[in-house]
Amino acid sequence: MQGYKGFNSFFRTRRWNMRRFVETGGMPSSHSASVAALSTAVGLWHGFGTALFAVTLYFSLIVMYDAAGLRRAAGRQAEVLNTLIERHFQRPERETQKLIELLGHTPFEVLIGALLGVGSAFLCYRVQHP
Repeated sequence: MQGYKGFNSFFRTRRWNMRRFVETGGMPSSHSASVAALSTAVGLWHGFGTALFAVTLYFSLIVMYDAAGLRRAAGRQAEVLNTLIERHFQRPERETQKLIELLGHTPFEVLIGALLGVGSAFLCYRVQHP
């Protein structure tokens, strides 16, 4: 999913931004995709009624909540702080470093990431179990 973000950035701007291959935030949520793929794979290989699936599902829900809730709120706070610094410091580039604003995801980005993760797990399972 991270690769998609880097290539999508290039196709939109016609310039390579190598940071988009490793930065957080944006469409789709790689965090959600990876944990949804993990939970789905565990369910497919070990059973959806197992304790292992329950644990991975719980872990996945926490990660997705964090991506859409806490990290998104931290990104909004960084945006407000950056605006305040730009307006109230005469030379902000000398006195402080700009905070990263794109930290979290919208609920839609989390949903799309989760759907991609589930789809990826099913695809891998079907390849190994034709």
